[in-house]
Amino acid sequence: MADARILGGSKKVKLDDDVFGAEFNGPLVHEVVVAELAARRRGTHATRTRGLVRGGGAKPWRQKGTGRARQGSIRAPHFAGGGVVFGPHPRSYTVKVNRKARRAALRCALSVHADRGSVFALDAGGFDAPSTKQAADLIADRRGGSVLVVVTGADEVSVFKSFRNLAGVNVLAADDCGVADLIGAASVVFSTDALDAVTARARKKEVAA
Repeated sequence: MADARILGGSKKVKLDDDVFGAEFNGPLVHEVVVAELAARRRGTHATRTRGLVRGGGAKPWRQKGTGRARQGSIRAPHFAGGGVVFGPHPRSYTVKVNRKARRAALRCALSVHADRGSVFALDAGGFDAPSTKQAADLIADRRGGSVLVVVTGADEVSVFKSFRNLAGVNVLAADDCGVADLIGAASVVFSTDALDAVTARARKKEVAA
C-alpha cells in the first residue's frame, strides 16, 4: 500500500490502493485533459459580419457606366473596414466525457504521482494564521518544479492564503482539482481533508444490487 509523507514531520498517511494504484491509461488521460482545458475556454470571441458593420447601406457607385466592377456595399469583406467572413462567434467548447471515464482518468493521474513519490500530505491545523514563510519552509525541498496544493473547507483559509503567493505554487479547492491540474504539477500536496475528498471522488462507484 502506498503512503504519503506529512510535510513538516516524519508521519505518513496511507493511500487508497484502488485510487492510487491504478494502471496508467494514456489515451484516456489525454481525452479528459483536452476536455477539461476546452471547458475552461470562455468562448466569448466574436467578429462582425458585413451585416453587423456600421454603414454601407448605399451602393458606392452606380451599377453601370463607371468601368469598375459592380459593388453593392463598402462593407463587403473585400473592402477595408468591411465584415469578416467565417470569423469566430461566441460558442461553448465543452466536450462531454462520461463520469466513469473522468474518475478513471483521475485515478490514473493520482497513481502516477504515487508511483514517483510526489504525493504529500499537509496538516492544516498547523497554520493558526496565514504565513507565507511557514508555507515556503514546508515545501522548500519541492521547489524544483510546480507544486499543486489542494485544500478544502473553511477551516483551511489560512493554508490557502499561505501558499497562494509562492512562485510556482498553485492552490486549488478539492472540488476544483482536475486531471489537467494533477498532470501538470511536479508535486501534489493535499491537506488531510482534501485527500479524503479527492479519494472519495476518484473511487469506483459500487453498483447497487
